[in-house]
Amino acid sequence: MSSLQIDAVLSQIRAMQSQVRGVGGQMQEAPQAVAGVRPDAAAPGSFANVLKQGIEQVNQAQQKASSLSTQFERGVPGIELPQVMLEMQKASVSFRALTEVRNRFVSAYQEIMNMPI
Repeated sequence: MSSLQIDAVLSQIRAMQSQVRGVGGQMQEAPQAVAGVRPDAAAPGSFANVLKQGIEQVNQAQQKASSLSTQFERGVPGIELPQVMLEMQKASVSFRALTEVRNRFVSAYQEIMNMPI
């Protein structure tokens, strides 16, 4: 992997961190949700929207890796093995990160549910 690709991945991670930090500040200022409001009508900085965007990004990464893999298998010019492997690894890492977020969310939920009233 070249240093340009590493720098690009690092800049994406930093951009996502700053976006999440900005969302955290917005969430404190956002009004409380009203009962009966649809989940898709949540505030732009809500946890549900951040989670949905993360899932969509993981899905896009997996679709891109699958598409490149298929193109490489068909012998499309300009698609090389290192490029395919890099995209597949990006998709794998993002999926593992999403799985870890899910696991921690479930663990936190279970802890809250087990708290005495």
